[in-house]
Amino acid sequence: MLTKTITKGHSLVKGARLLSTVAPELPPCDYVPPKYEGPSYDDIRKIRSKNLNPALFTAYSKPLLTHAGHMQYLYDHEGRRYLDMFAGIVTVSVGHCNEKVRLAAESQMKSLWHTTNIYLHPKIHEFAEKLTDTLPGDLKVVYFVNSGSEANDLAMTMARIYTGNFDIITLRNGYHGASPYTMGLSALGTWKYKGFANGFGVHHASNPDPYQGLWGGHRDSVVQSSRASESTVVDGVCSSADKYVGQLEEVIKYSIPKKGVAAFFAESIQGGGGGVQFPLGYLKKAFELVRENGGLCVSDEVQTGFGRTGDHFWGFEGHGVIPDIVTTAKGIG
Repeated sequence: MLTKTITKGHSLVKGARLLSTVAPELPPCDYVPPKYEGPSYDDIRKIRSKNLNPALFTAYSKPLLTHAGHMQYLYDHEGRRYLDMFAGIVTVSVGHCNEKVRLAAESQMKSLWHTTNIYLHPKIHEFAEKLTDTLPGDLKVVYFVNSGSEANDLAMTMARIYTGNFDIITLRNGYHGASPYTMGLSALGTWKYKGFANGFGVHHASNPDPYQGLWGGHRDSVVQSSRASESTVVDGVCSSADKYVGQLEEVIKYSIPKKGVAAFFAESIQGGGGGVQFPLGYLKKAFELVRENGGLCVSDEVQTGFGRTGDHFWGFEGHGVIPDIVTTAKGIG
């Protein structure tokens, strides 16, 4: 139905609805960012065009030029304040320029910047112990790398060497990195590039998506899929979980050599694919099936680790499983 729009002051009256044109205001904040003294906005754009690889694309016709940060806020070069709901692609877990983190970094920089691993240094040992103390079961050995893609690269290598098998299974719509090998793990066309012979030995199983999947499903969330009802859940397992596990079983049956699987990679909640949660009970049954076929189970916690899901320190804990390998990045840095 189309209705006439009448302007009254700073608002729009459209039928019975009042649409305010007043921009929402952020809560007060005492922090005052330092004055921006870098190159002008136009000079920044010229430098980017001339000296940076065009693969480093920007969003919007006039990209934001960030200058300073304070906890949940970012400030542009003109001093405007923004609520950062992006967290630097899920990277900032404790706020920008967190005082505790900043002081720890300053203290370390005053004592020692860099050594080699052939010598002993207390910090890597202290950190490894604190990190593994958060993990259940036998997950007590850590290998530090430089990124989530490298972590998943290493997990692929370790699983293949340990099991003696080669084939790996991931889920459609999953994201696990963009290096030549992890691009094959990822099953999002947006992050696959022409000319890469990636993905050899990697198979993508049907995605157990409660919204767009073949059977919908009931997920562990306050907001439930409209395609699921309470009657579909028995003993904490959604009826659709078995159907999606059946799809995984078909991949193993028809696409994997009889000697078995090397690994199964899954995010606890799919991040790059749009915050997709799995039907109740799916991941636990998927892990059991993979292990029955000789494979290791890898939990990609790059986006869901370090308390980001709220109820647990690690996302996989919400599924009642203990993986064989956990990979993480972003917030850990």
